[in-house]
Amino acid sequence: MTILTRITRTTAAAALAFGFASGASALELRGWNIHVEDYPVSIAMESFLAEVAEKTGGEITGKVYHNGVLGSQPDAIEQMRLGVMDFGEFSLGPMGQAVPETNVVSLPFIFSSIPDMYRLMDGEVGDAIGEGMIDKGIMPLAWYAAGARSFYNSVRPINTPADVEGLKVRVMSNDLFVKMIESMDGNATPMAFAEVYQSLKTGVVDGAENNPPSYESTSHFEVAKYYSLTEHLIIPECLCMSLKTWEKMTPEQQEIVKAAGRASAEYQRELWADREAASMEIVQAGGTVVNSIADKAPFQAAMTPVYDKFLADNPALTDLVNLIRNAE
Repeated sequence: MTILTRITRTTAAAALAFGFASGASALELRGWNIHVEDYPVSIAMESFLAEVAEKTGGEITGKVYHNGVLGSQPDAIEQMRLGVMDFGEFSLGPMGQAVPETNVVSLPFIFSSIPDMYRLMDGEVGDAIGEGMIDKGIMPLAWYAAGARSFYNSVRPINTPADVEGLKVRVMSNDLFVKMIESMDGNATPMAFAEVYQSLKTGVVDGAENNPPSYESTSHFEVAKYYSLTEHLIIPECLCMSLKTWEKMTPEQQEIVKAAGRASAEYQRELWADREAASMEIVQAGGTVVNSIADKAPFQAAMTPVYDKFLADNPALTDLVNLIRNAE
């Protein structure tokens, strides 16, 4: 069953439950966002609300609460499922506890590039993940960009998995990412993000990994001059709505909201690309040695133990993983 089919069914249920044959009551939405107000995600979310308000003639309005003031991401996801929060923009990484299908995008090298991620998430892969979200009370509206995470270190460029051997690399506290480094014979070091700069400076770790804006804005490029564009993690984000809120809308309103979500995603992706380009200019001007990876196949082959362990622990996700890996 596709998301479109599910949308049709939830629309019918809403019409019966709320009696929308003669129109819906005005809705004022509350939106969650972890980022500051001038961040690409934040600007796009504001554009989403503005378009919804305009196209519905003011029947649906709302406010985005930036800077995570409405709580942590896991709490906000749960509040949205319960209908306490109307909508939000979330990384699919932390959504895994509530929606198992979203865990697949945290697999290293599952997407070959950012354009590849867009193509798959805007198609049947996004539909399949979205089905799992709907089952848990979350209606996906559009997929936002969060860039690609790549390795940086103070020792040498990374062109092959062998170049990771022996390096002490800070990773997020996730078994998948620890296993990723270990599969290349590196030493994975989970630690809080706030500790990374000093740890790089003092040699507690040799390197870390993140997207260009994070590498630049934290000044990590000052103490880890080699930035290797492995793009090993490309974790999309989602502009989502509570299914309970979605079902309060008429079919016409739902179409407007969905279209506004897609438009905001296109806008956010453009803003993100501009932000990434600006960050790359800054780090290269600061002396960073940047190298691209001509052939990612050796890295993908090195991830076999990571995938084997993941699929052994999550056999129900095998078809979804294969759908992504075999997509042309």
